[in-house]
Amino acid sequence: MALGLTTAGESHGPALTAIVTGLPAGLRLEKDAIDADLRRRQQGYGRSPRQKLESDEVEVLSGLRHGVTLGTPLTLVVRNRDHANWTWGMSPWRPEGEPAGKGTKPVTLPRPGHADLAGILKYAHEDVRNALERASARHTAVHVAAGAVAKALLRELGIDVAGRPVEVGGETSEEGMRAATDAARNDRDTLGGIVEVVATGAPPGLGSYAEKGDRLDARLALALMGIQAVKGVEIGDGFALARRRGTEAHDEIYPGLERRTNHAGGIEGGVSNGEPILVRAAMKPLPTLMRPLDSVDLATGEPAKALVERSDVQAVEALAVVAEAAIAFELARAALDKLGGDAMVDVLAARDAYLARIGDTWHPHAS
Repeated sequence: MALGLTTAGESHGPALTAIVTGLPAGLRLEKDAIDADLRRRQQGYGRSPRQKLESDEVEVLSGLRHGVTLGTPLTLVVRNRDHANWTWGMSPWRPEGEPAGKGTKPVTLPRPGHADLAGILKYAHEDVRNALERASARHTAVHVAAGAVAKALLRELGIDVAGRPVEVGGETSEEGMRAATDAARNDRDTLGGIVEVVATGAPPGLGSYAEKGDRLDARLALALMGIQAVKGVEIGDGFALARRRGTEAHDEIYPGLERRTNHAGGIEGGVSNGEPILVRAAMKPLPTLMRPLDSVDLATGEPAKALVERSDVQAVEALAVVAEAAIAFELARAALDKLGGDAMVDVLAARDAYLARIGDTWHPHAS
């Protein structure tokens, strides 16, 4: 069975849920490691006060016994602690009694740059909240939990994945990124940026050129483009390659199959080539603004200002964690596609057999 992920939950609903299918049995998971990634997602300069309200930690409802996977669907839950303030407004069933707390009034002021307007038109909603709750980046929390599980599997295979911010508001130094964030906060504005994810230790042969949907670069791009606010993805040197000649763009091969450059970002022809896999994602400025943009009140059809809700100034550091999780999950999926196995002992045996087969020509230390 292929590794799969289904998530559910709303931003202010009771909880976020992920069901991971296709995990081999015998994979040891550490709760502390998953919770540590959840905390990393909530940290970062420029985050909103909500991160102080939520203290994310994982619960497991199925697929794990005494910290070891059973080979059955793994159900992960991250509770929304702020739901206590939205019990009436986000009740799954029609609530009784007088409206109380948050979310009691319909939202009719769609935000430019958010899924608000497109969502209500697509699903015939009258209250924008019915769209924005699921479109919210809050649900990336449970994707990070699933990514932490994937990273545990990849570590068993000798693959490490790490993400980091490389640009915020056009600034690339840590001091500059903080200064840009402070300036935007003072102007009651928001920023975007760029993150980079690097996977080391991946052997050649993940992905395939046989079908478009099997290409590893396409799969990684989809994983990143599916994250809220991401508007661009590049593999390796990406768009810069379009401005070079071929003699400068490609990674020459030397004895021992050594590469001295990695312009391709570890992927050639849709297949990993044994070099570090490097991807970047560009994040637009967040669309929830304290100085709202022009919009239209859907209840009256009259010009108005967009909805104002609590928001981050920028969440690029958080995106680095979410992107790391997304890349890890897709690489784990590609690795299991290649190696198969219902139990970790079988996966590791297949890995060892494959590396032994290609060992006469490819050596990991040559990277």
